[in-house]
Amino acid sequence: MTDHELDADSPLTLPGFFDALADGDLLGGVCADCGQVLIPPRPACYECGSRAVDVESQPNTGHVHSYTEVHTAPPAFEGDAPYTVAVVELDSGGRLLGRVDAAYEDVAIDDPVELSVRAPTEEERAVALSYETEWPIHEFELR
Repeated sequence: MTDHELDADSPLTLPGFFDALADGDLLGGVCADCGQVLIPPRPACYECGSRAVDVESQPNTGHVHSYTEVHTAPPAFEGDAPYTVAVVELDSGGRLLGRVDAAYEDVAIDDPVELSVRAPTEEERAVALSYETEWPIHEFELR
């Protein structure tokens, strides 16, 4: 197991995860005991409870596992509704939730997708928590 000190820069924390994502590296924790892929990484496996978690780069491709359309968005995103969000199973087996850059009627279970990462807009920064303002935004695009 890779030994990671748990501080704000650790890839086992959300700030560390988003720092890596901003640099183009999608990280996941991989449990050395049961093989569960944890995205974002965390210090303990949610499948078996092991603390033997390695941090590894993950593929940015996968397929739609589940999806829905958001009609009643949080107040800060009311103007974006309706929009599509999906749970995507990456090619590594890990799952990540995110917006899909496609209309709901154009998405289907098992559609192939690719993760893209961008800087947040000024509007997104304005509604983010103070420590999230520079975190990148991830979205999935149909392939």
